[in-house]
Amino acid sequence: MDPSAVEIVLVRPARPGNVGAAGRAMKNMGIRVLKLVGPPVALQGPEARRLAHGAEDVLDGATVWEDLGAAVAPSTLVVGTSGRPAPGAWTPRQMAHEATALAGGGRVSLVFGPEATGLTREELALCHRRVHIPTDSAQPSLNLAQAVLLVAYEIRLSSIGPREEEAEARASTGEQEQALDELRHALLGIGYLNPDNPEAILAEIRVLLSRAGPTPREVSLLRGLARQIGWAARIARGRAASR
Repeated sequence: MDPSAVEIVLVRPARPGNVGAAGRAMKNMGIRVLKLVGPPVALQGPEARRLAHGAEDVLDGATVWEDLGAAVAPSTLVVGTSGRPAPGAWTPRQMAHEATALAGGGRVSLVFGPEATGLTREELALCHRRVHIPTDSAQPSLNLAQAVLLVAYEIRLSSIGPREEEAEARASTGEQEQALDELRHALLGIGYLNPDNPEAILAEIRVLLSRAGPTPREVSLLRGLARQIGWAARIARGRAASR
């Protein structure tokens, strides 16, 4: 999920400091667009700016809206956060992985309600999906900045994950089978495999490789190991024959 396609909407936040801390959490995770519905007075006062620390530009760029409907009108997907579990509600991780497809290339609004009461039923009705953070029942409540940070973190994590996976390409099935074929000859040469049924052990090695998901480089190392085993087996047989 691309953080630049996400906007945070805070509805009737109670204190300027909470807005400042939420802005800092947003910028930590690469989200820059902040919308406020019914914000507190003194939003640009010292408390908000102190807790924003380094994210004052997020506060300065925040836009103020009269109602939630107007604030989220440009978005193609609106996700409301709720402290109450609901059937079909996403966890933050599910949201980060599934929201992009539902948004269809448009913007995603993540809506957070007032700290004490959360979003009203009418406001939740404007949301296409809900997110619920599964906190422990002994202390279920989060402050606003904590909730924003948790959701934004999952968005950030999902945005960097695919690039990391692409950097570690997985070897093809054909490459893995080539390595297994060379291992078969090498392990037969040293007597490790039963010549009458070598596939019994090779099948387990195949499962191991499949589970490991080796890279082409790792498969190449395995093939080199097989060749070296085969070479050592031939040397050993030659010495035994010369005695």
